[in-house]
Amino acid sequence: MTLAIRPATPADLSLIAQFIRDLAEYEKLSHEVRFDEARLGEKLFGARPYAEVVIGEIDGTAQGFALFFHNFSTFEGRPGLYLEDLFVRPAARGSGLGKALLAHLARLCTERDCARLEWSVLDWNAPSIGFYQSLGAKLMDEWTVMRVDGDALTALASA
Repeated sequence: MTLAIRPATPADLSLIAQFIRDLAEYEKLSHEVRFDEARLGEKLFGARPYAEVVIGEIDGTAQGFALFFHNFSTFEGRPGLYLEDLFVRPAARGSGLGKALLAHLARLCTERDCARLEWSVLDWNAPSIGFYQSLGAKLMDEWTVMRVDGDALTALASA
């Protein structure tokens, strides 16, 4: 079995879109998926990309992906990477692909002088939490994610 991680290209857009849908289904959030594929492609591969994607392959077949972008730590005075999505197809879980994707991102962090790699995980997702902790990740229990979207975002923008 051969694992490979490669940067996504515009030709991978439909694959990325399917991985996002598959992840949403796993997370029981399919009802939240609203993206337009063409717009997603523009935001990932257009003149000003907002995020990067890597594709994880097993024996030349795409079996997972990671979508990430830079953030910034003012306390560290350095950038970090934020992992928005990580997904490995169920049939490929246990193959080492998830660890390979995270290790790839960790290498990018060190190459880019990033202070940290961070992400969110649903609190009910015990298998993923256990997996992440086995790699040295720690829960940030003292932090709570905040979000403004939809009508509240529009209202705040016009305030």
